[in-house]
Amino acid sequence: MTAQDYEQWRPLWDGYNAFYGRHGETALPERITEASWARFLNPAEPMHALVSVEDETLTGLAHFLFHRSTTRLDDVCYLQDLFTDPTHRGRGVGRMLIEAVYSAAQAAGSSRVYWQTQVTNAPGRALYDKVAQHAGFIVYATELKIPPA
Repeated sequence: MTAQDYEQWRPLWDGYNAFYGRHGETALPERITEASWARFLNPAEPMHALVSVEDETLTGLAHFLFHRSTTRLDDVCYLQDLFTDPTHRGRGVGRMLIEAVYSAAQAAGSSRVYWQTQVTNAPGRALYDKVAQHAGFIVYATELKIPPA
């Protein structure tokens, strides 16, 4: 992904967030989107972005990051966001993006790529079951209030 991709990346990003209920009143604050975009373009950041392109049109996105693990010596790769434009679904875009993340992780010396999705994401899970193993984990999360700076 390059800085010139922003205009086409943004609708994909907004579509991804809408899929997870972050739109309208619950939309991410604009400063989060701005910070994420800047991080993707900063080579010093552990956050990365890939896009799929067909006929000069962005058709999907994958955002991933590397982090330490208590169970491995090498960093692991977390595939945080994966989204395909609805008009391009069923054409292998998601699989191609996942495989591109696998390649980037392997090139970075990472021995594991993992991600999470909602249990109700049947179309996504149908693909994920073909390209990875479901390890049976359930995700728990708590939103913490951060005091203003």
